[in-house]
Amino acid sequence: MKQTINFYQFAEQFQAVRPNNFSREGLIALWEYLEEWEESTGEEVELDVIALCCDFTEYESLADYKQDYSDDVDDYTAAITENNGYIVYTH
Repeated sequence: MKQTINFYQFAEQFQAVRPNNFSREGLIALWEYLEEWEESTGEEVELDVIALCCDFTEYESLADYKQDYSDDVDDYTAAITENNGYIVYTH
């Protein structure tokens, strides 16, 4: 059984399970990325907050990202930018 949700329900799930994992701007950017991915692939995304938190990491800047990884952000499948921050697919 599947349920279609809007952004506010998406954000509420993160607030309930992992309230400090993404900034509000980061959640918006992640939501938009996932929506675009669904539209371009025709596949639905299952909302699994823990899996998304494991697969995506938000960084305030490219310098913060480079402290954790020596690779270029462009080497990853998804580098979502929002207000100079980055959400990187790190799985």
